[in-house]
Amino acid sequence: METLLLWPEGAPGALGDSEEDQPAITPYLVGGKQNAAVLVCPGGGYAMRADHEGGPVAQWLNTLGISAFVLRYRVAPYQYPSALEDAKRALRTIRFRADEYGIDPDRLGILGFSAGGHLASTAGVLYDLGNPDHPEPLERLSSRPDRLILCYPVISMTEGITHQGSKENLLGATPDEQLPLRLSSEFQVNAETPPTFLWHTSDDASVPVENSLLFAAGLSRHRVPFDLHIYAHGVHGIGLGTEEPHTRTWTDACASWLQLNGYTRA
Repeated sequence: METLLLWPEGAPGALGDSEEDQPAITPYLVGGKQNAAVLVCPGGGYAMRADHEGGPVAQWLNTLGISAFVLRYRVAPYQYPSALEDAKRALRTIRFRADEYGIDPDRLGILGFSAGGHLASTAGVLYDLGNPDHPEPLERLSSRPDRLILCYPVISMTEGITHQGSKENLLGATPDEQLPLRLSSEFQVNAETPPTFLWHTSDDASVPVENSLLFAAGLSRHRVPFDLHIYAHGVHGIGLGTEEPHTRTWTDACASWLQLNGYTRA
């Protein structure tokens, strides 16, 4: 199926009409009806989107009987809230087209790597339930993902914990002092935050493991179910990790969690 533009008439705040100005989703469908689905957000420091964290991940989800959609979200020079608007629009679009895509709109998760993990986490804590008075039916639907999968995610925008490049690309060099707090997902967790799977490596030299630990601590405080997997070693950005004998087992752990949550085919 072809890539679908999220705003065929132009995205809000678009700076031009190139491909990078046009957020979109690329479906990877498994066929059948009432399948679970996951929106995939590749990483890239909000400066680009890493190919190896997109299509190959969607294809892996397909092997579990899960339909997937890779998100082309806006990156620098776009800043907040463009990427979050794109993710929310994508979640609404998938729900709106659920029958067409053969998916269950109540089993729609979001998965992200690194800065894409930050995007996925903010989609999970800064969602809205839709505008019932909006003239466009799609915008009346909820943008809340039902599950979160966060892979070596950037979570915090606070100094000493964040990934500085992601922060500057997302918020600019001198953001309003309240904005980094709002975009630090660990502070936005509440009892309605979706159940979450997280994994990280303890020696990640780019995005400190504290990012995942802080989000997990927030989930624990609010009694939100979560799986947390911390591996001793693994360079940042390994994606599926097929070349890493130790950390590549994250996909098995995640598949087990997805089965526990009713996302995989029996």
